[in-house]
Amino acid sequence: MSSAAAGPQPRNSLLGSLKDVLNAAGRDSTAPGGAITPLAAQMQPVPPLPDMAAKVAEALASANEPAPTPAASPSAADAARDAKGAPKPLDALADADRPPTTRVFRQPSRSAVEEPARTSLVRGKQHVKRGAFETDPVVGWLVVVGGPGIGQFRPIFEGNNTVGRSATNRIAIDFGDDAISGEEQGYIRYDSSDRSFLFVPNLAKTNVVSLNERRPTAAVELQAMDVITMGRTQLVFVPFCGAEFDWSALADG
Repeated sequence: MSSAAAGPQPRNSLLGSLKDVLNAAGRDSTAPGGAITPLAAQMQPVPPLPDMAAKVAEALASANEPAPTPAASPSAADAARDAKGAPKPLDALADADRPPTTRVFRQPSRSAVEEPARTSLVRGKQHVKRGAFETDPVVGWLVVVGGPGIGQFRPIFEGNNTVGRSATNRIAIDFGDDAISGEEQGYIRYDSSDRSFLFVPNLAKTNVVSLNERRPTAAVELQAMDVITMGRTQLVFVPFCGAEFDWSALADG
């Protein structure tokens, strides 16, 4: 029954009953044609939540993607060309798009390497040709064993040899000892006729020369390992020619 058939309600009663509330809800949901629309039909469909498995797969795929390769830094020539506004050559543009390549270097084969000539084998007695001396032959040495230039040596030649600090001497003891006279301090003479060595001091010089701790005043025959002292320098005499050998013996043979 409707509210009109039931008669007027008292003023102090509640505003409508549960039936009135339902009827009011029915009037609000009544379609324009008078039909009642179901409540489920009036509700808007809720869009479905995104698939979590799809999101996880998408995240994994993006993580496995290779990182972009950084562009190769331009060379000095390309930088200068870009600054001037000149276009790059076609081959440079093509090389910029190409991936880097690996070059393989191989060692040349043994046949390609030029080998030194082999040493020839000498069989039997060989005849050695002897010619003329191009320089004065050495007949002995003076070896510095004390003072400036220790360990150095000077050759002794056949004939008369002047000994002094100046380079004009045949035997120049020029290792920095200024106590040795610049001119000839003494003489060493080798005579191939009797194969003997003589030491002759220059008595005109104020600097005294000693031989084996003695101060000779005349010519003295030198023996192997004699010690000559000049200034602050000690020299040991080492003969090469002598009683057992002389260059003239080779010329006679």
